[in-house]
Amino acid sequence: MERESSPWRQPIVWLMVALVGAVVVGSAIMLKVAGNGDAIDSVPDEVQRTGQVQQADLGPDAQAAQRKLGAIARIDDEHGFVEVLPVSGDFDRAATLRLKLHHPTRAEQDVALELAATDTGWRADAKPATDHDWLLQLEPAGGDAWRLRGRMPRGQLAAQLRPAVGDDAQP
Repeated sequence: MERESSPWRQPIVWLMVALVGAVVVGSAIMLKVAGNGDAIDSVPDEVQRTGQVQQADLGPDAQAAQRKLGAIARIDDEHGFVEVLPVSGDFDRAATLRLKLHHPTRAEQDVALELAATDTGWRADAKPATDHDWLLQLEPAGGDAWRLRGRMPRGQLAAQLRPAVGDDAQP
């Protein structure tokens, strides 16, 4: 009479246990990667939702395009300031500007700087991180008459700011 072998001695049983274990471990890793469940909205604009369509007000961008505004934003890591230099258009050189640096995915790391007028442009004492990308938005401090946007990739210290609509719109 033959003795029955234990199911634990069968390779197919160990294969099934390994597959179930891999699914459990993979699910735990994916939950950790997904984070704490907070919604991520990388668009800093106020949007109007109608059904499943989101609409943002592009009026300030159109105003900047009409005035042909363009600028360069740069970070001076060595001296600890952020500077905006006008490139084209009719800027009010005495006005204070607001430069918003938006983290692409983490709103709690966003930075808003009030830039004071200088002889060459506008400047604020700040030393933002350069270890990730920044989404830039420049506007007058007193309102939203116009708006320029740009992107500063990780490690880069300068970026071009242009209207989001019009001939000079960014891709």
